[in-house]
Amino acid sequence: MTSTANAPASGGGSASRPDHLGHVIFITAAAAMGGFLFGYDSSVINGAVEAIRDRFDVGSAALAQVIAAALIGCAFGAATAGRIADRIGRIRCMQIASVLFTASAIGSALPFALWDLATWRVIGGFGIGMASVIGPAYIAEVSPPAYRGRLASFQQAAIVIGIAVSQLVNWGILNLADGDQRGEIGGLEAWQWMLGVMVVPAVLYGVLSFAIPESPRFLVSVGRTERAKEVLRDVEGKGVDADARVREIDHAMRSEHKPIFKDLLGGRFGFLPIVWVGIGLSVFQQLVGINVIFYYSSSLWQSVGIDPSSSFLYSFETSVVNIIGTVIAMVFVDRLGRKPLALIGSVGMALSLGTAAWAFSFKSGTGDDISLPHAQGIVALVAANFFVLFFALSWGVVVWVLLGEMFPGRIRAAALGVAASAQWIANWLITVTFPTLSDWNLSGAYMIYTFFAVLSIPFVLKWVPETKGKALEEMG
Repeated sequence: MTSTANAPASGGGSASRPDHLGHVIFITAAAAMGGFLFGYDSSVINGAVEAIRDRFDVGSAALAQVIAAALIGCAFGAATAGRIADRIGRIRCMQIASVLFTASAIGSALPFALWDLATWRVIGGFGIGMASVIGPAYIAEVSPPAYRGRLASFQQAAIVIGIAVSQLVNWGILNLADGDQRGEIGGLEAWQWMLGVMVVPAVLYGVLSFAIPESPRFLVSVGRTERAKEVLRDVEGKGVDADARVREIDHAMRSEHKPIFKDLLGGRFGFLPIVWVGIGLSVFQQLVGINVIFYYSSSLWQSVGIDPSSSFLYSFETSVVNIIGTVIAMVFVDRLGRKPLALIGSVGMALSLGTAAWAFSFKSGTGDDISLPHAQGIVALVAANFFVLFFALSWGVVVWVLLGEMFPGRIRAAALGVAASAQWIANWLITVTFPTLSDWNLSGAYMIYTFFAVLSIPFVLKWVPETKGKALEEMG
């Protein structure tokens, strides 16, 4: 799936305001439901961590493997999504992801053993990985060039809304269970309801996929040119020269070969330099530890002496901050540019993480009797929220936008798949190591994340290209 190679800088009205911008926004929002599920699934486990530990009587290492199991599926889903979408279409790919999400939600809510729960999370992860590639690619393919950056930001907006909604749902379920994650509601424990409720947005994602058009690029690739023209007029405006646009797409597809893994090779260190930049962006986005906040925040706050109900509220508050930061990014990503936002975020994250590490160094006590001094507890909470804010207004959005834009058309699909897979592997690494690092030294864990935030600054300055205002054909 050479995802966005067809979006031109010219071509009869491609930069004009669409006649039905609301329709374009609906299409984008429907496609971004995959991002909502990504965010929901990533964070919903947060509310079930301690209950799973107790239900299956497992230690930190085994628990981390279950939490991170979904990320294994994510890596495989991301690596294969492009090829699947090129064969059967973007919409069918979304529908497959919806089925996987639905099955995972039901299976995760009714596990009979720890390995069974892990298996269902891997299946759901495969759907997440597919959606993480197909969503941004499809959105880029149907977006009018003048709005591409803002519409591409819908993916990250959907992710953070999914995170917030999952926290709110978890809090509501916990209250119904009188604050006990293993409290019974209707024959199931509270944590099972938390995981099972995801079936609702999973089904909605599948339903919405029937209400949006197939990508013009895929339609041209299978010879459905008249339908492709209709979609182009819908999303780029009635003034667009649809015949010329179809010819451009067809010419671009004929002049490029299907990207394969070998096409990414050729640099001094194996991959082409631009592929390494994409991998670097993906890896740094995870190595700053952002998903520690969303996978483990309730456990984290409980580990420093905050009661379960309050810890859920703090987690939801963090999700709201995440949404605010994402809105800021959506406003400025096409105004300031991608690199300035990334640099602002890197500096802000480094300062926030360093401050949190200092506060957590005052943690005292053992077992269930752990606390922070009042002043340091407030500092830790504020620093964590500022970290999320700076991440959301920068790397949370910018990385997805850049990955959809920065690669040359001839390698875009393969490069995006490799970068997305690298992101999931890095996510897995952070997720699986945090419980052990936290048991060892919580402050030390945050110092490691601070180090990577600092390291991301020279990386952006030296190697990341600015794609603001450039046509996709100019990349490379």
